[in-house]
Amino acid sequence: MTSLDDLDLSLKLSKKEEADRLKVAQERLVALRLHLGGLTGPGELGPGLLCVFEGWDASGKGGAIKRLIAGMDARHVRVKSFSAPTHDEKRHHYMWRFWPSLPGLGGMAVFDRSWYGRVLVERVEGYASVEEWSRAYEEINDFERSLDAEGTIIVKFWMHVSEEEQLKRFEKRAGDPLKTWKLTDEDWRNRDKRGPYCEALDEMLIRTDTEWAPWTLVEGDSKKWARVRVVEATVAAVEEGLRKRNIEPPALLET
Repeated sequence: MTSLDDLDLSLKLSKKEEADRLKVAQERLVALRLHLGGLTGPGELGPGLLCVFEGWDASGKGGAIKRLIAGMDARHVRVKSFSAPTHDEKRHHYMWRFWPSLPGLGGMAVFDRSWYGRVLVERVEGYASVEEWSRAYEEINDFERSLDAEGTIIVKFWMHVSEEEQLKRFEKRAGDPLKTWKLTDEDWRNRDKRGPYCEALDEMLIRTDTEWAPWTLVEGDSKKWARVRVVEATVAAVEEGLRKRNIEPPALLET
């Protein structure tokens, strides 16, 4: 896995390049999604698909998710956003609240935030003890290994943006009446703690980048580049996941 320091955040695409590559990748992903769901091909349910999005505040997760599922029937994908756990959820194991939204065989789910909060925000903000977040790496790896063994293709994204680009997006949101709801006092406070978050992030990426659930690092300073990167990476992961299970991906559509 490429380190965050090695990412080229200057990567960009023109509007036409973005549109052309998105069209190809989105059409291919829809074909793969239908194949997984048994709606095309032999008609048998394939693996489930779970796309997990983590990243800095204002890193473009929402826009990337929107492009990822564009063209899909809303009945064929579940998008779930996770924020701070509720009082009742805190009474259970920290992974408990994610189980109901996991995809079954032939299903697809997209998570905006996930169990990685245990080793990021809960670690940095002190919501989890050192003992709790220290053992979470192994718990997460074992959990994802079990999902993979039971037939789930896992695609994990870290959406990365520079401090400068993040500040521009914060300021733009603050000045847009229709987007101010996206910006909270907590976002500004988290920005001031980028150092501790970077330390936690580096350890998370190193210790949870596995053969069965590798991380895809997304250069996010250009939204156009990031959106294309996410869809193309998902297509590649699904095709690889099918072949790993001795299932031949559907043939490319002729245009």
